[in-house]
Amino acid sequence: MPHQMPDIANNVNAQTEGNLEWVGMDHIEMPIMVEALDEVPQLVSAKIAAFVNITVPQAKGIHMSRLYLRIDQLAVDETLTPKNYAEVLHDFIGSHHDLSDQSRVDFSFDYHLRRPSLLSKKMGWKVYPVKIKGLLINGLVELELTVDVPYSSTCPCSAALSRQLIQNAFIEKFPENQSINPQQVFDWLGTSEGIVATPHSQRSIAQVKVKLAQDIEKFPIKSLIDSIENSLQTPVQAAVKREDEQEFARLNAANLMFCEDAARKIKHCLNNQKFPDYWLRINHYESLHAHDAIAITVKGVTDGYAA
Repeated sequence: MPHQMPDIANNVNAQTEGNLEWVGMDHIEMPIMVEALDEVPQLVSAKIAAFVNITVPQAKGIHMSRLYLRIDQLAVDETLTPKNYAEVLHDFIGSHHDLSDQSRVDFSFDYHLRRPSLLSKKMGWKVYPVKIKGLLINGLVELELTVDVPYSSTCPCSAALSRQLIQNAFIEKFPENQSINPQQVFDWLGTSEGIVATPHSQRSIAQVKVKLAQDIEKFPIKSLIDSIENSLQTPVQAAVKREDEQEFARLNAANLMFCEDAARKIKHCLNNQKFPDYWLRINHYESLHAHDAIAITVKGVTDGYAA
């Protein structure tokens, strides 16, 4: 007769007793079908963290395979929705009812969106890093959505200094006592001598984290990204023709911004939405400096996110 395999986690007491806040696994890699608002379900390659707590000081450990197999069931048979997310969190505790009363699952993945160019409307793919974090504490499920949105930022100070150099070059080329021919000025402005300086700009990233309402049915990934890009007006592009590049340059000139400006634009945008709480960090990866320019802000609710 085969001997029963030992279950050390279930039958052996801990060498040193004590409760633990989170125990589980990180960097689980699985394909997950995600259902987002206004989008068809999308298969993503997710990295997953899965945890429960330990409330029994004498317990040796948890059954990690139970967490893994429940996530695998989601990957094979289900779509990630707020409802299914809550079921996974409850099942984690159900499979450890004698040890745990809290659970947590994090999904990190790249989300692809088809985006049109600015004028030619050529379509291309843009990729946005996304993280969804779920907690079940005191019987209440809390879901949190984080997106990283890239954009271009042009420095207002650099733009002003560049304009001054162009003004100086204009006065040198066309002294006050010289009659000015509009065609001559037009031709001169199209040369490298006419535009003697350009303001510095850089690729930037807005990291936005929002607390999701309890009654949502799908994750608002696209709508959150859209609102951020619309508030900033200078999203990075995918497919680009010359007219799109020119329009991108125009938009950058029309939307000069320090990191403080970008943070306030998005803050205003989020204040007009129904998220219970939010946190955002603006990252301007400076082309002038070797360091980055950063702005961080929160909604400011009681016991909410801290900056």
